[in-house]
Amino acid sequence: MIGGFAVIAHGGARTTKDIDLLIDAGPENVARVREALQILEDKAVNDIADEDVARYSVVRVADEIVVDLMAKACGVDYDDASRDSVMIPFADVLIPVASPPTLIRTKNTIRPSDAADRQFLQVLIDEAAR
Repeated sequence: MIGGFAVIAHGGARTTKDIDLLIDAGPENVARVREALQILEDKAVNDIADEDVARYSVVRVADEIVVDLMAKACGVDYDDASRDSVMIPFADVLIPVASPPTLIRTKNTIRPSDAADRQFLQVLIDEAAR
């Protein structure tokens, strides 16, 4: 997981309207992700094809919960992010969440929310180094 919910999982005080998932864009993995998203009520995931994640920057699954699927975020792909991801428990499930240094790399944009996230994440990194 990347994006706003990942920042929140690391203790950030912010809001977000979607869940951002950085995934392996291989067809077998995308099929597994699509199958997992079948749990969502409106079945909006049925509107995407397995190859869409590799083809587009962001694939939005706009269901009762909005889930954005990405193969890359600011040049960071799943393999890169998974090397130092942290497992954070949520509702009895361990969720792989990008580490603060990786999140900073995925938030290399001009959006004010990303600038605030980078600042928060850098403080986390600095405090952990002490």
